[in-house]
Amino acid sequence: MKSVLPSTIALSRRQLLRGAGSLAVAALAIPVDPRLAFAAVNFIDYPFQLGVASGEPWPDGFVIWTRLAPRPLEPGYGMSSDIIPVDWEVAEDRLFRKVATKGTAMAHPELGHAVHVEVAGLLPGRPYWYRFRCGDHRSMQGRAVTAPAAGAPVSKLRFGIAGCQNYDQGLFTAFDHLAREEVDFIYHHGDYIYEGHSRPFYFSRYLEDTVPSPRRADLPDPVSLDEYRRRYARYKLDTDLQKAHAAAPWIAVWDDHEIVDNWVSDFNWDNTPPDIFHLRRAAAAQAYYEHLPFRRTSLPDGARMQLYRKFSFGDLAEMHVLDTRQYRSDQPCRDGFRAACPDVDNPNLTVLGEAQEQWLFDGLAQGKARFNFLAQQVMLMPCDREPGDANIRNLDSWDPYRVARARLLKHIQGNNIRNAVVLTGDEHQNIVGNVVFDDKDPASAVVASEFVVTSISSGGDGGMERRNAKGMLAENPHIKLINDQRGYGLCEVTQKHLTMDLKVLDQVTLPGGKLSSRAKFAVDPNKPGVQKG
Repeated sequence: MKSVLPSTIALSRRQLLRGAGSLAVAALAIPVDPRLAFAAVNFIDYPFQLGVASGEPWPDGFVIWTRLAPRPLEPGYGMSSDIIPVDWEVAEDRLFRKVATKGTAMAHPELGHAVHVEVAGLLPGRPYWYRFRCGDHRSMQGRAVTAPAAGAPVSKLRFGIAGCQNYDQGLFTAFDHLAREEVDFIYHHGDYIYEGHSRPFYFSRYLEDTVPSPRRADLPDPVSLDEYRRRYARYKLDTDLQKAHAAAPWIAVWDDHEIVDNWVSDFNWDNTPPDIFHLRRAAAAQAYYEHLPFRRTSLPDGARMQLYRKFSFGDLAEMHVLDTRQYRSDQPCRDGFRAACPDVDNPNLTVLGEAQEQWLFDGLAQGKARFNFLAQQVMLMPCDREPGDANIRNLDSWDPYRVARARLLKHIQGNNIRNAVVLTGDEHQNIVGNVVFDDKDPASAVVASEFVVTSISSGGDGGMERRNAKGMLAENPHIKLINDQRGYGLCEVTQKHLTMDLKVLDQVTLPGGKLSSRAKFAVDPNKPGVQKG
């Protein structure tokens, strides 16, 4: 029995040509596919259970997303192999009294019946509202915001920073609070899902002990496309995550757990042969694309996915989104937290790869905005993790790629770029400080500011700081704050300064976590380094 029952009514040329959106437009160039299902479409359950999302804000538009999945956790997710038309509309008001544009996109089974519509022709620097319809069903509505016009004077920009949302280690309460902030966009720094098996316990770095998992995904460690799809579906069924997607456009990039812990390039921690690992990477990349509001330019080509890109917000800010996983050399010194080995000074090691590094250098040198953001995944600041002579480093950060990091910092300093602000995740802590050449030299020049923003849920409840935090602060005077609570960052940018408000929750393992501001910092666009806000 088919899950979706398309009508057999004939399709006229006029009906076909009313399609809009990137996937629908692409379909116009080919003959009508016999799998197309038009007119009445019947679902075995509500098809928009995974919510809606927007992303990739440009001055003239953005991407709007949804995915048809009446039974999202079942094999086949309650859909047939038909191509399903999905109507969409974008309005200037919440009540949809003034529709700005509308059309029909095609939900293809090859993409898990996901829809990515690249909406264009809108006015810059203003909010819009969007929704989808398929058969007799209508989706929830979402809010999106276009970027200001290129080079236009902008007085204020307000955005959120979030990531690292381990389903098994906590509730997504922070997303519920972030959804109410009325931000222009949300930067998601990665770890949208976590691979691996669900376990009844996990290790809390704050308590230095195992604690019970507050909830469990109860799915196998994903390897195939179907398994990754179900993992994303489990996460996207979370209503707090859906609220954050519906509240503002997202600018997203992956870190490691979208595929497997600490992967880089062709290398997996368990030494899987690269050709075999490519199969898992290809499945993971497709599932990631299917569930986030990316443009067609990010559609994976096998295991490869174009994720480094730039966003501009008038004359106020430029954001270079970096991919520190796909092009990176294998971690030297056996990865993990351990003492550095001589390989950290290998000049052939790279984090960004040659093409992405040159793209970034050119963009920074040519930038004219008030602030330059480097939105990336792993900590750029050097950091000795333990007091004393041991010199312990996180070898899955920029620390073991010293020559590549020095090359980036010399480029920033040499081009007199004094407004660089680095936005990072990965650490599951708030870590704020100054990016310096040498953390062992008190006179080392400050080149940029860095905000490592904590996790949404990874690490569980946490607390004010971990056992080694005070020792780390003493060992690294360029670092100004270390905090081990869950939450997100709220960044407000004006022509005079940037303010970062680190929002934290008192708990995420139980409902009702209370939000507070842990600390505020400011950055002057004419002087690199953070100041207390």
